Amino acid sequence: MPLRLGPAGVPLSCKGRTIVEGMDDITVLGLETMEIQTVRTIQPAHFDQYWQAGILSYKTGFQMNLHGPYYAELLGGKRERNRTLTKFEVALQVSKIVNARHIVFHVGPYGEEGPGKEANEKVATIFSSIVERIHEIWGRPEEEEDYAAFPWVHSEDPPLIGIETSGRQELWGTVDEVIEVVNHVPGTVPVLNMAHIHARGHGCMRTSEDYAELFEKVRTGLGGSKFYCHFAGVEHRMGNALHYTQIKKSDLKFEPFAEFLAEDGDWMDLTIISDSPLLEHDAMFMQQHHDKARERLLEIKARDERRMKIAAQAGMAPEDLRPREESQPSISKADAGNAVAQKEEEKPASKPKKSGKMMSFDDDPIDDDDLF
Repeated sequence: MPLRLGPAGVPLSCKGRTIVEGMDDITVLGLETMEIQTVRTIQPAHFDQYWQAGILSYKTGFQMNLHGPYYAELLGGKRERNRTLTKFEVALQVSKIVNARHIVFHVGPYGEEGPGKEANEKVATIFSSIVERIHEIWGRPEEEEDYAAFPWVHSEDPPLIGIETSGRQELWGTVDEVIEVVNHVPGTVPVLNMAHIHARGHGCMRTSEDYAELFEKVRTGLGGSKFYCHFAGVEHRMGNALHYTQIKKSDLKFEPFAEFLAEDGDWMDLTIISDSPLLEHDAMFMQQHHDKARERLLEIKARDERRMKIAAQAGMAPEDLRPREESQPSISKADAGNAVAQKEEEKPASKPKKSGKMMSFDDDPIDDDDLF
């Protein structure tokens, strides 16, 4: 399962505040992607920085993504919608410069129509035009002279347009609404913001089964195996997200998500962006728990295989060994120490060795979960 983790923006620990330096730091940390935040209008002075980031992502295979303006009013009046699309145009232009693979957009409030078929059709029509626009900006690869500065247009498809789930009741963007629109607009992809889904569902993402049900719904509705997600802790009330928090301080835990990915996520191509205030620290925290979940799964599989092998040799069913294993008393540390000492006495005398101290991992009180 390809899994890419990274922060939403330049890492907090990055001494330089440019995107290129941020990409270098992300790679050193063992992460593989990032999401540029184009919250404000991009100034011409930033062009060189974005172009350097595009060249670096193209040459190294680093996955670059882009988030459009947070505030949008696509379902508002003509004036509000045009103002929003003007902001979106800036993000679309920047996406070509940085070789972005995904561009994430919000829809905004429901407007006068409210939730329903009419609103979904209007959103689908707007995003169809956005997909057409990104193909126009990306250009025609056969015009080699015009695109020498952007070699990726010859080998890469235009970025996918991401439609993000929302975390408040008055905003368009439930999981079902996003799936319906993406299903009707080629070139778009659902952006599953777990904090938003959790908050809007009154704290619904609690267990690995909840994540399995969510991804099964998306896979059934859309097909495919590529997914783009945001994850962070969240403070919420009455079905509305209030603000992001670090993962450890939220009732939205990553461990169940990691458990689901370890057990059932081999079929997915997944990108997870950390929206946490801790950015890269919580991205590494998620990576750590994903690795732990995979290790636990491998240990369980190895134990089950060993049990099946022993049962086959004894002519028994594997489940019949469980009561015997549970009834057998475990060997205490004292008994184990005596057994080792007895074996040492039985060994022939060997040449004296230099004395040294051995590190004891049993006495180490540090909890890995507190590393970040």
